[in-house]
Amino acid sequence: MSGRRTLVLSLLALLGAPWTCAAAALQPVKIAYLEQLLPPPPLLSNVLPEPADSGLQGARLGVADNNAAGRFNGRAYQLLEARDASFAALSAQAEQFYAAGARSLIAKLPSASLIELARQFDGRELVIFNAGSQDDALRTSTCLPNLFHTQPSRAMLTDALAQWLLAKKLRRWLLIIGTREGDRAYAAALQRSAKRFGGKIVAQKNWTFDADLRRTAQAELPLFTQTAEYDVVVVADEPGDFGEYVLYNTWYPRPVVGTQGLQPVLWHRVVEAWGAAQLQSRFEKQSGRGMTADDYASWIAARSVGEADSFRQAAADASLRQRLLDPQFSIAGFKGRKLSYRPWSGQLRQPIPLIQPRALISQSPQEGFLHPTTDLDTLGFDQPESRCRLATSP
Repeated sequence: MSGRRTLVLSLLALLGAPWTCAAAALQPVKIAYLEQLLPPPPLLSNVLPEPADSGLQGARLGVADNNAAGRFNGRAYQLLEARDASFAALSAQAEQFYAAGARSLIAKLPSASLIELARQFDGRELVIFNAGSQDDALRTSTCLPNLFHTQPSRAMLTDALAQWLLAKKLRRWLLIIGTREGDRAYAAALQRSAKRFGGKIVAQKNWTFDADLRRTAQAELPLFTQTAEYDVVVVADEPGDFGEYVLYNTWYPRPVVGTQGLQPVLWHRVVEAWGAAQLQSRFEKQSGRGMTADDYASWIAARSVGEADSFRQAAADASLRQRLLDPQFSIAGFKGRKLSYRPWSGQLRQPIPLIQPRALISQSPQEGFLHPTTDLDTLGFDQPESRCRLATSP
């Protein structure tokens, strides 16, 4: 009996040997995550804060998803994490990650820090995924050959909103602009989108109040929004200083859209179509909360690395950058479309959900907005509008 048991165990060991060897032979792939921790700005209204780990949890899930399929492409993925208020500390940490073998880096950084980091690694084999900044200049004039964008630009968001407004024949806009730099940048994107798609800004007002709107909104906002008749109020208030109080307090009873009301977003927990409910469920199980836009930007960046590793290109030794820019490369992102990177700017082509806090209302591009290549390029800066040419950069 003992001899038979020994024989069975020996056979099992032999059968398991190939799998053991295969597991031991998995090629390690290190993905870095860098986040600059910035103090939240003082706000005039009660805004729900972003989760403290927004972005990081998305990167973790992306790496876990890569590893779920990693045994089939012979790779084992590892996330190297660094979060700090000091960019100098993050810059040094990025060098350590690079020395440890990381050749892709997910960056949740403000625009200035992101540009400095990209220039720090210029000429080296490191792909940086912008998972934090929506600045339009990064896609049009500040062209960095090692930088890819999983965050949409502001122009992509406002174009998505403008298409919906024009499809609904809401052509006359009252534009309200906040006091911060981001508000002015968002307003500039809205003005461009209005001109591009045929909207008309009938009046533009700058928000200058510093009163407690919890007590005065009902009295002050109707007078503030009294102007030439409009179809919709478009708000540029990125941090949420006052925008929530504009709803239901306008001179004319009109819908509110933009940074409040109906919002164009990269991602939101209410997105559940196209298989997204499964992604939302896995994320909530991992982190105990809903998936934010920053989480999605980091998740799709990590998944881009995994998909690029599986992507079969004619040149077997093609770099990660070359694979991402290949015309045949695409990635599934639970948005009902295959996503790909624009070869001129490195921007991820993707639909933009239009949401209110508890429901998905629509998704742009809207039907009828045509493009000779793909209607996804009707959102944001198309190739003729950008000076960037990543595909032809060294």
